[in-house]
Amino acid sequence: NLDLPPSRRWDKLLSDKKIELKTVILSIKNIANAFVPSGKVVEIVDTKLVRLISTLPYPFNEELKGIASASGIPLGEIVLFNIFYEIFTVCTSIVAEDKSGKELKPLVVTLDFQRNNKTVFKSTNFAGYVGMVSGIKPGIFTLTMNERFSLDGGYIGIFEWILGRRDGMWMGFLTRTVLENGTSYQEAKDQLVKTRLLAPAYFILGGNKSGEGCVITRSRQAALDIWDLDAKKGTWYVVETNYDRWTAPLVLDDRRTPAMKCMNQTKQENISLPTIYDVLSTKPILNKLTVCTTLMEVSEGRSESYLRECIGSCSPW
Repeated sequence: NLDLPPSRRWDKLLSDKKIELKTVILSIKNIANAFVPSGKVVEIVDTKLVRLISTLPYPFNEELKGIASASGIPLGEIVLFNIFYEIFTVCTSIVAEDKSGKELKPLVVTLDFQRNNKTVFKSTNFAGYVGMVSGIKPGIFTLTMNERFSLDGGYIGIFEWILGRRDGMWMGFLTRTVLENGTSYQEAKDQLVKTRLLAPAYFILGGNKSGEGCVITRSRQAALDIWDLDAKKGTWYVVETNYDRWTAPLVLDDRRTPAMKCMNQTKQENISLPTIYDVLSTKPILNKLTVCTTLMEVSEGRSESYLRECIGSCSPW
Protein backbone atom coordinates (compact mmCIF):
# COMPACT_ATOMS: atom_id res chain seq x y z
CA ASN A 1 0.00 0.00 0.00
CA LEU A 2 1.86 3.08 -1.28
CA ASP A 3 -0.48 5.29 0.76
CA LEU A 4 1.09 3.99 3.98
CA PRO A 5 4.20 5.65 5.44
CA PRO A 6 7.28 3.99 3.85
CA SER A 7 8.37 2.52 7.16
CA ARG A 8 5.10 0.58 7.46
CA ARG A 9 4.63 -0.72 3.90
CA TRP A 10 6.36 -4.07 4.41
CA ASP A 11 5.23 -4.90 7.97
CA LYS A 12 2.86 -7.78 7.19
CA LEU A 13 5.05 -9.37 4.52
CA LEU A 14 8.21 -9.27 6.61
CA SER A 15 6.52 -10.59 9.72
CA ASP A 16 5.62 -13.63 7.59
CA LYS A 17 9.00 -13.98 5.84
CA LYS A 18 11.53 -13.00 8.50
CA ILE A 19 12.84 -16.53 9.11
CA GLU A 20 13.42 -17.14 5.40
CA LEU A 21 15.10 -13.75 5.02
CA LYS A 22 17.42 -14.43 7.97
CA THR A 23 18.45 -17.72 6.33
CA VAL A 24 19.36 -16.03 3.05
CA ILE A 25 21.27 -13.21 4.73
CA LEU A 26 23.25 -15.74 6.77
CA SER A 27 24.21 -17.50 3.53
CA ILE A 28 25.34 -14.19 2.02
CA LYS A 29 27.51 -13.49 5.06
CA ASN A 30 28.97 -17.01 4.91
CA ILE A 31 29.87 -16.51 1.25
CA ALA A 32 31.53 -13.20 2.10
CA ASN A 33 33.44 -14.78 4.98
CA ALA A 34 34.70 -17.53 2.66
CA PHE A 35 36.51 -14.81 0.70
CA VAL A 36 37.54 -12.80 3.78
CA PRO A 37 37.93 -15.36 6.60
CA SER A 38 39.01 -12.75 9.17
CA GLY A 39 35.41 -11.90 9.95
CA LYS A 40 35.94 -8.32 8.80
CA VAL A 41 32.99 -8.54 6.41
CA VAL A 42 30.54 -9.23 9.23
CA GLU A 43 32.06 -6.36 11.18
CA ILE A 44 31.59 -4.03 8.20
CA VAL A 45 27.98 -5.17 7.75
CA ASP A 46 27.11 -4.63 11.40
CA THR A 47 28.79 -1.23 11.73
CA LYS A 48 29.57 0.49 8.42
CA LEU A 49 26.49 -0.37 6.35
CA VAL A 50 24.17 1.02 9.01
CA ARG A 51 25.72 4.43 8.35
CA LEU A 52 24.95 4.09 4.66
CA ILE A 53 21.21 4.20 5.29
CA SER A 54 21.15 7.96 5.88
CA THR A 55 22.61 8.55 2.41
CA LEU A 56 20.07 6.43 0.53
CA PRO A 57 17.20 8.20 -1.25
CA TYR A 58 13.70 8.50 0.17
CA PRO A 59 11.47 6.46 0.41
CA PHE A 60 13.86 3.52 0.14
CA ASN A 61 15.83 4.44 3.27
CA GLU A 62 12.64 4.53 5.33
CA GLU A 63 11.38 1.26 3.81
CA LEU A 64 14.64 -0.46 4.76
CA LYS A 65 14.32 0.79 8.34
CA GLY A 66 10.78 -0.54 8.43
CA ILE A 67 11.87 -3.94 7.13
CA ALA A 68 14.55 -4.16 9.82
CA SER A 69 12.00 -3.26 12.47
CA ALA A 70 9.33 -5.69 11.24
CA SER A 71 11.74 -8.61 10.81
CA GLY A 72 14.01 -8.05 13.80
CA ILE A 73 17.01 -8.32 11.47
CA PRO A 74 19.84 -5.80 12.02
CA LEU A 75 19.58 -2.82 9.68
CA GLY A 76 23.08 -3.36 8.30
CA GLU A 77 22.10 -6.85 7.15
CA ILE A 78 18.97 -5.52 5.43
CA VAL A 79 21.14 -3.00 3.56
CA LEU A 80 23.54 -5.82 2.62
CA PHE A 81 20.71 -7.91 1.17
CA ASN A 82 19.49 -5.04 -0.98
CA ILE A 83 22.97 -4.19 -2.28
CA PHE A 84 24.03 -7.83 -2.75
CA TYR A 85 21.17 -8.90 -4.96
CA GLU A 86 21.33 -5.68 -6.99
CA ILE A 87 24.86 -6.57 -8.07
CA PHE A 88 24.68 -10.36 -8.32
CA THR A 89 21.37 -11.16 -10.03
CA VAL A 90 21.55 -13.53 -13.04
CA CYS A 91 18.63 -14.24 -15.35
CA THR A 92 17.40 -14.63 -18.92
CA SER A 93 14.79 -12.27 -20.39
CA ILE A 94 12.85 -12.32 -23.66
CA VAL A 95 10.61 -9.64 -25.14
CA ALA A 96 8.57 -10.83 -28.11
CA GLU A 97 5.95 -9.25 -30.33
CA ASP A 98 3.13 -11.52 -31.56
CA LYS A 99 1.16 -11.10 -34.77
CA SER A 100 -1.69 -9.28 -33.06
CA GLY A 101 18.01 -21.19 -6.04
CA LYS A 102 16.45 -23.13 -3.24
CA GLU A 103 16.96 -20.64 -0.38
CA LEU A 104 15.71 -17.76 -2.45
CA LYS A 105 12.55 -19.59 -3.48
CA PRO A 106 10.73 -19.12 -0.15
CA LEU A 107 11.35 -15.37 -0.51
CA VAL A 108 9.69 -15.11 -3.93
CA VAL A 109 6.51 -13.06 -3.68
CA THR A 110 4.08 -11.55 -6.17
CA LEU A 111 3.32 -7.95 -5.27
CA ASP A 112 0.56 -5.56 -6.29
CA PHE A 113 1.58 -1.98 -5.51
CA GLN A 114 -1.51 0.16 -5.02
CA ARG A 115 -2.33 3.80 -4.49
CA ASN A 116 -5.90 4.90 -3.68
CA ASN A 117 -6.88 1.20 -3.91
CA LYS A 118 -5.81 1.06 -7.58
CA THR A 119 -2.92 -0.95 -9.02
CA VAL A 120 0.12 1.17 -9.90
CA PHE A 121 2.32 -1.76 -10.92
CA LYS A 122 2.85 -5.46 -10.21
CA SER A 123 6.09 -7.27 -9.55
CA THR A 124 7.57 -10.66 -8.78
CA ASN A 125 10.30 -9.97 -6.28
CA PHE A 126 12.13 -11.14 -3.18
CA ALA A 127 10.73 -10.29 0.24
CA GLY A 128 13.04 -7.80 1.90
CA TYR A 129 14.35 -6.34 -1.37
CA VAL A 130 12.84 -2.89 -1.98
CA GLY A 131 14.20 -2.47 -5.51
CA MET A 132 12.48 -4.26 -8.37
CA VAL A 133 13.92 -7.15 -10.38
CA SER A 134 10.97 -7.21 -12.78
CA GLY A 135 7.55 -5.68 -13.02
CA ILE A 136 4.59 -4.67 -15.15
CA LYS A 137 2.82 -1.35 -15.45
CA PRO A 138 -0.54 -2.69 -16.72
CA GLY A 139 -1.36 -1.47 -20.20
CA ILE A 140 1.86 0.55 -20.48
CA PHE A 141 5.13 -1.42 -20.18
CA THR A 142 7.01 -4.35 -18.66
CA LEU A 143 10.52 -4.09 -17.25
CA THR A 144 13.22 -6.54 -16.17
CA MET A 145 16.80 -5.95 -15.11
CA ASN A 146 19.68 -8.37 -15.73
CA GLU A 147 23.20 -8.27 -14.37
CA ARG A 148 25.92 -7.08 -16.74
CA PHE A 149 29.47 -8.16 -15.93
CA SER A 150 32.08 -5.40 -16.17
CA LEU A 151 35.39 -4.46 -14.56
CA ASP A 152 33.80 -1.06 -13.99
CA GLY A 153 31.28 -2.79 -11.77
CA GLY A 154 28.88 -1.99 -8.99
CA TYR A 155 31.56 -2.17 -6.31
CA ILE A 156 33.15 0.94 -7.85
CA GLY A 157 29.82 2.75 -7.84
CA ILE A 158 29.24 1.81 -4.20
CA PHE A 159 32.75 2.98 -3.30
CA GLU A 160 32.13 6.31 -5.04
CA TRP A 161 28.83 6.66 -3.19
CA ILE A 162 30.52 6.09 0.16
CA LEU A 163 33.13 8.72 -0.74
CA GLY A 164 30.38 11.24 -1.45
CA ARG A 165 29.67 11.03 -5.19
CA ARG A 166 25.91 10.45 -5.26
CA ASP A 167 24.76 11.54 -8.72
CA GLY A 168 24.19 7.93 -9.77
CA MET A 169 21.18 5.76 -8.96
CA TRP A 170 21.03 2.33 -7.38
CA MET A 171 19.89 -0.09 -10.07
CA GLY A 172 17.01 -1.64 -8.14
CA PHE A 173 15.84 1.78 -6.98
CA LEU A 174 15.77 3.00 -10.58
CA THR A 175 13.60 0.12 -11.81
CA ARG A 176 11.26 0.64 -8.85
CA THR A 177 11.05 4.39 -9.60
CA VAL A 178 10.36 3.79 -13.30
CA LEU A 179 7.63 1.25 -12.53
CA GLU A 180 6.05 3.41 -9.87
CA ASN A 181 6.16 6.76 -11.68
CA GLY A 182 6.53 6.05 -15.41
CA THR A 183 3.58 7.05 -17.58
CA SER A 184 4.65 5.71 -20.99
CA TYR A 185 7.01 3.27 -22.71
CA GLN A 186 9.07 6.13 -24.15
CA GLU A 187 9.38 7.90 -20.81
CA ALA A 188 10.54 4.68 -19.17
CA LYS A 189 13.02 4.05 -21.99
CA ASP A 190 14.47 7.56 -21.78
CA GLN A 191 14.95 7.27 -18.03
CA LEU A 192 16.66 3.87 -18.30
CA VAL A 193 18.93 5.15 -21.08
CA LYS A 194 19.96 8.46 -19.52
CA THR A 195 20.16 7.93 -15.75
CA ARG A 196 23.66 7.50 -14.36
CA LEU A 197 23.96 4.18 -12.49
CA LEU A 198 26.07 2.75 -9.71
CA ALA A 199 26.34 -0.59 -11.53
CA PRO A 200 26.25 -1.67 -15.20
CA ALA A 201 23.08 -3.44 -16.25
CA TYR A 202 20.79 -4.73 -18.96
CA PHE A 203 17.27 -3.35 -18.98
CA ILE A 204 14.66 -5.30 -20.92
CA LEU A 205 11.62 -3.17 -21.71
CA GLY A 206 8.37 -4.13 -23.45
CA GLY A 207 5.47 -1.89 -24.49
CA ASN A 208 1.91 -2.19 -25.80
CA LYS A 209 2.47 -1.10 -29.41
CA SER A 210 4.21 -2.66 -32.39
CA GLY A 211 7.95 -2.02 -32.16
CA GLU A 212 7.86 -1.23 -28.45
CA GLY A 213 10.41 -3.60 -27.02
CA CYS A 214 14.15 -3.31 -26.47
CA VAL A 215 17.25 -4.41 -24.61
CA ILE A 216 19.25 -1.49 -23.23
CA THR A 217 22.91 -2.29 -22.53
CA ARG A 218 24.22 0.08 -19.90
CA SER A 219 27.58 1.01 -18.48
CA ARG A 220 27.46 2.99 -15.29
CA GLN A 221 27.69 6.22 -17.28
CA ALA A 222 25.82 5.68 -20.55
CA ALA A 223 23.82 3.42 -22.86
CA LEU A 224 26.23 1.36 -24.97
CA ASP A 225 23.54 -0.21 -27.15
CA ILE A 226 19.78 -0.13 -27.64
CA TRP A 227 18.43 -3.21 -29.43
CA ASP A 228 14.89 -2.45 -30.57
CA LEU A 229 12.15 -4.71 -31.85
CA ASP A 230 11.52 -4.18 -35.56
CA ALA A 231 9.18 -6.89 -36.84
CA LYS A 232 9.14 -5.43 -40.36
CA LYS A 233 12.88 -6.05 -40.60
CA GLY A 234 12.62 -9.50 -39.04
CA THR A 235 13.49 -8.58 -35.45
CA TRP A 236 10.28 -9.77 -33.82
CA TYR A 237 11.96 -10.73 -30.56
CA VAL A 238 14.97 -9.73 -28.48
CA VAL A 239 16.57 -12.02 -25.92
CA GLU A 240 19.03 -11.16 -23.16
CA THR A 241 20.96 -13.47 -20.86
CA ASN A 242 23.97 -11.79 -19.22
CA TYR A 243 26.23 -10.99 -22.17
CA ASP A 244 26.57 -8.11 -24.63
CA ARG A 245 24.85 -9.10 -27.87
CA TRP A 246 27.93 -8.19 -29.95
CA THR A 247 30.14 -10.64 -28.04
CA ALA A 248 29.98 -14.43 -27.83
CA PRO A 249 28.67 -15.77 -24.51
CA LEU A 250 30.93 -17.87 -22.33
CA VAL A 251 30.99 -21.41 -23.74
CA LEU A 252 29.99 -22.88 -20.38
CA ASP A 253 27.09 -20.43 -20.03
CA ASP A 254 25.51 -20.11 -23.46
CA ARG A 255 21.80 -19.67 -22.78
CA ARG A 256 21.43 -17.22 -25.66
CA THR A 257 21.87 -19.70 -28.53
CA PRO A 258 19.27 -22.24 -27.31
CA ALA A 259 16.85 -19.41 -26.45
CA MET A 260 17.10 -17.99 -29.98
CA LYS A 261 16.83 -21.47 -31.51
CA CYS A 262 13.64 -22.12 -29.54
CA MET A 263 12.14 -18.76 -30.51
CA ASN A 264 12.92 -19.32 -34.19
CA GLN A 265 11.40 -22.79 -34.10
CA THR A 266 8.30 -21.50 -32.31
CA LYS A 267 7.75 -18.76 -34.96
CA GLN A 268 6.12 -15.40 -34.51
CA GLU A 269 2.59 -16.51 -35.32
CA ASN A 270 2.66 -19.01 -32.44
CA ILE A 271 3.93 -16.69 -29.72
CA SER A 272 1.88 -16.73 -26.51
CA LEU A 273 2.56 -16.92 -22.79
CA PRO A 274 2.49 -20.76 -22.90
CA THR A 275 5.02 -20.92 -25.75
CA ILE A 276 7.28 -18.38 -24.03
CA TYR A 277 7.04 -20.54 -20.89
CA ASP A 278 8.13 -23.53 -22.97
CA VAL A 279 11.17 -21.60 -24.22
CA LEU A 280 12.14 -20.62 -20.67
CA SER A 281 11.66 -24.24 -19.57
CA THR A 282 14.24 -25.53 -22.05
CA LYS A 283 17.64 -26.57 -20.68
CA PRO A 284 20.08 -24.85 -20.20
CA ILE A 285 17.84 -21.74 -20.12
CA LEU A 286 16.25 -23.55 -17.20
CA ASN A 287 19.11 -24.60 -14.92
CA LYS A 288 20.03 -25.28 -11.29
CA LEU A 289 20.18 -21.56 -10.51
CA THR A 290 16.73 -20.79 -11.92
CA VAL A 291 14.56 -19.53 -9.06
CA CYS A 292 11.38 -18.61 -10.90
CA THR A 293 9.91 -17.90 -14.32
CA THR A 294 7.79 -14.76 -14.74
CA LEU A 295 5.51 -14.17 -17.72
CA MET A 296 4.06 -10.71 -18.37
CA GLU A 297 1.55 -9.57 -21.01
CA VAL A 298 1.36 -5.80 -20.99
CA SER A 299 -1.91 -5.11 -22.85
CA GLU A 300 -3.95 -7.26 -20.47
CA GLY A 301 -1.86 -6.34 -17.43
CA ARG A 302 -1.29 -10.04 -16.85
CA SER A 303 1.60 -11.37 -14.78
CA GLU A 304 2.27 -15.00 -13.82
CA SER A 305 5.19 -16.40 -11.83
CA TYR A 306 6.22 -20.00 -11.28
CA LEU A 307 8.79 -21.38 -8.85
CA ARG A 308 11.15 -23.63 -10.81
CA GLU A 309 13.32 -26.63 -10.18
CA CYS A 310 15.48 -28.19 -12.87
CA ILE A 311 15.13 -31.96 -12.51
CA GLY A 312 17.73 -34.46 -13.68
CA SER A 313 20.77 -33.51 -15.74
CA CYS A 314 20.91 -29.71 -15.63
CA SER A 315 23.50 -27.03 -16.10
CA PRO A 316 24.69 -25.65 -12.74
CA TRP A 317 23.99 -22.11 -14.01
